[in-house]
Amino acid sequence: MGATVAVSVLSLALITGCSDEGSDDSKDSANSGSSSSSSPTAAAKAYNAAELEKLLLAEGEIEGYKVTSGDDTLPKSKSVLKNIDKAECEPVAYAMAALPPGDTDATASNTVTQDAPTDASSTDDFAEAFNLTATYVGLSSYEGDGAEKAFKAVSDGVEACSGGFGFTADGTNTKITKIAPEKASGAGDESVAFAVDSGADGESGTFHTEVVRHGSTIATYYSVNFALMSSGKPYDVPAAVIDAQAAKVK
Repeated sequence: MGATVAVSVLSLALITGCSDEGSDDSKDSANSGSSSSSSPTAAAKAYNAAELEKLLLAEGEIEGYKVTSGDDTLPKSKSVLKNIDKAECEPVAYAMAALPPGDTDATASNTVTQDAPTDASSTDDFAEAFNLTATYVGLSSYEGDGAEKAFKAVSDGVEACSGGFGFTADGTNTKITKIAPEKASGAGDESVAFAVDSGADGESGTFHTEVVRHGSTIATYYSVNFALMSSGKPYDVPAAVIDAQAAKVK
């Protein structure tokens, strides 16, 4: 039961706001091992939505995690996020909501959550059940150089929106107060990671996002740990999730 409650709370956090904080070294936030110039996407396959669904991680494909497909708590479209007060921040906001950061209808998303402790009978174990990291994974695919443009829009947005921005989701006003670059995983052709501090309805927290380009496909990862974000203790997008998803997209 603890895991279900935790995921529900984390999902609410996604709808009402997203936030992350991290290193100030923006040069470390992108994968320096490859670039769009050395890996042109013109010949890369662009997937449709049905194909992307098959490329998403599925239950049983990542040890120690539960995979939930068709999560109703995830925004169904970009129209859910309204009144984004800075146009350059839109790709960042979409990436944090498992939505395509670029212009495409080819998209799919799911939720990958750490397994809960097997014994939640004690107070400590019950508390630990809330100390789970849930990662909202989004895949989107683009024709031509669309994926490169989408990735650049996110990367540029991290810097342009470092002072924060506001938006409305399901009638809740949310304020992103800070965006800071973090060290990315280096997966794919390009990757960028950032942390965001966010507040909504008197609550605040820190959330983490990574965006990875694999040829014509963009993978977004938005991670929340309810217990750690409340305590201020550090956490990040689980490397195991990025690695497992990257292995399927290649």
